[in-house]
Amino acid sequence: MGSAAAYHLAARGKRTLGLDRSAPPHNLGSHGGLTRMTRLVYAEHPDYVPLLQRANELWRRLERDTGRTIMQTTGGVYIGPESSRYISGAIESATRHGLPFEALRAGEIAARFPWFRAPSGSVAIADPGAGFLFPHTAIDAQLHLARASGADIHTNEPVLDWHADTAGVRVRTARATYHADRLILAGGAWMPKLLAQSGQGGTPAIKLTVTRQTLAWVDPPDPGLFALGKLPVWAFTLDGATVYYGFPITPGGEGGAGLKLAHHAPLVPTDPDTDPRKATADDAVPVLAFLRDHMPQALGPVLDQQVCLYTNTADDHFVIDLHPGKPNIVIASPCSGHGFKFASVIGEILADLAESGSTRHDIRFLSAGRF
Repeated sequence: MGSAAAYHLAARGKRTLGLDRSAPPHNLGSHGGLTRMTRLVYAEHPDYVPLLQRANELWRRLERDTGRTIMQTTGGVYIGPESSRYISGAIESATRHGLPFEALRAGEIAARFPWFRAPSGSVAIADPGAGFLFPHTAIDAQLHLARASGADIHTNEPVLDWHADTAGVRVRTARATYHADRLILAGGAWMPKLLAQSGQGGTPAIKLTVTRQTLAWVDPPDPGLFALGKLPVWAFTLDGATVYYGFPITPGGEGGAGLKLAHHAPLVPTDPDTDPRKATADDAVPVLAFLRDHMPQALGPVLDQQVCLYTNTADDHFVIDLHPGKPNIVIASPCSGHGFKFASVIGEILADLAESGSTRHDIRFLSAGRF
């Protein structure tokens, strides 16, 4: 979100400074793992759909402007109990916005999507607009264009504290102190700490919880069955709450070695400054059990694992808004594990909010005030 905001602001001719405690792209925060799913038939809330449509326009524009491949459209399939919100929400979003989709009954799933063994009572939603993004490429491209438009990007420069009043904002880092008219906070897993660093001894304006998630890559006996062009992106819920999801194998290995999958679930809170970012054999147990029962042709040795950090709100929706009580501070990116696909449009929204305090995009359902 920060790289996208810097790109949009610099392109508008605004004097822009980007600060990062590390050197993005990297695997220390919430954008690691080499691929991120993008979907249009969005179960989480129908109001996300217009943002997704604009995000995809902006991803394609970024590709044209840089000549780099950022987004692959593969189609997607989402499988789960008919009564689950993951299925009913997807249908609601698609119906409200007139999106193309196809609903399949349990007996049709195996014929159409032979990779999966769905429990009785399951249904599936086919989403032709789904695919995936290469997050490292996207971030690198946004930062390249931001710099080309005049932005200063300072990496490996942690923010120590910040202060805002009617005269502007002050940000103190490990190297210097900076003054500006507006400040955007888009620190991912460090947002709880950034929101507490007002220099006034305050507590965070919004309660956020950082959790540790793990991703795995396995080596199927026949990798060709799961190659890009054959396997769509997919998501599979057994209980209507947690979700297993995954991606096709990319021919050049850009998506990692082997077949990538992960488990989107509430996990133990962690601290981004002390978490070792090291996955263990125990972390692979749930995904291997899922493969054994529901994607048996994919079951194979674990080739790699990585750790990704989620920054969660109480209702699993984003917060994109002005800071409560500090209108020259813009808050972004506590995105509860489903935000990267929106980064391009959120960057546009953040630029709007920093410039004028408002945006043409409907983000009322993402307001800080709901808490």
